[in-house]
Amino acid sequence: MIVVTGATGQLGRAIVERLLDRVPADWIGASVRDPGKAEDLANRGVRVRHGDFADPSSLETAFEGASQVLIVSSNARASGGDTLAQHHAAIAAAKAAGAGRIVYTSHMGASATSAFPPMHDHAATEAMLAQVGIAWTSLRNGFYASTVPMLIGDAVTSGVLAAPADGTVSWTTHADLAEAAALVLTGQVRFDGPTPPLTASEALDLADVAGILSDLLGRTIARRLTSDAEQETQLAARGLPSGAINIALGLFRASRANEFAIVDPTLTKLLGRAPTSLRGVLAVNGLPSVK
Repeated sequence: MIVVTGATGQLGRAIVERLLDRVPADWIGASVRDPGKAEDLANRGVRVRHGDFADPSSLETAFEGASQVLIVSSNARASGGDTLAQHHAAIAAAKAAGAGRIVYTSHMGASATSAFPPMHDHAATEAMLAQVGIAWTSLRNGFYASTVPMLIGDAVTSGVLAAPADGTVSWTTHADLAEAAALVLTGQVRFDGPTPPLTASEALDLADVAGILSDLLGRTIARRLTSDAEQETQLAARGLPSGAINIALGLFRASRANEFAIVDPTLTKLLGRAPTSLRGVLAVNGLPSVK
């Protein structure tokens, strides 16, 4: 059985859907914090069980009978939680359940020295996996394209995309990454340890994003640079906790250092097509005034 954690989240749910395209439903287990939110999956034959990284005892039942466990990375750090403790609990539970392989959703920028704090957790989790004593694959996913609509802010209405200085990022969709994960989990492709970067076909900065918006909207969206301090003040005024602010600012600092600028052909080869472009994402998702 392939057990997918976080199966009601954006990535986990997409991975389960792509698995359902490839294997019988009773080969799939969904580990979720709230089984009620996965009732539709249960109705389709997926085994749904309560599993919470913050409650390690729950994982014993959630992972029972697993041949593989897909661990969707935790974002506990953003709210002051202990991401690494949660990952350690999930890894230990997968091994205890007898899983033959752990697949982990890492990041193309995983590094202990990154300016973007979540990358430290990815690097440390990969180090844990290297010591676990069973096969493992770390999916070095590109930066989620779903982040971009949040970075745009009110640019569509104000005509100005205001944000700190940034660098190019190879924005990649959840849907494309989910398809790649399903290929790995079903053995259609195999990677031992970290994969190459699983990225889209181009790397773009926010000036490029402003250009795409201008083209889609038929009017100019200007790119205006703000300072990191100004951004921090704005985020604090919105009530974001310090951990979340540090992560948000870290994205700009890391992209300025070109940590997310790599474009790699591996995802294109796995999908057998070009990954979804950021232009396509913006045209469909986050621009209600686009005609």
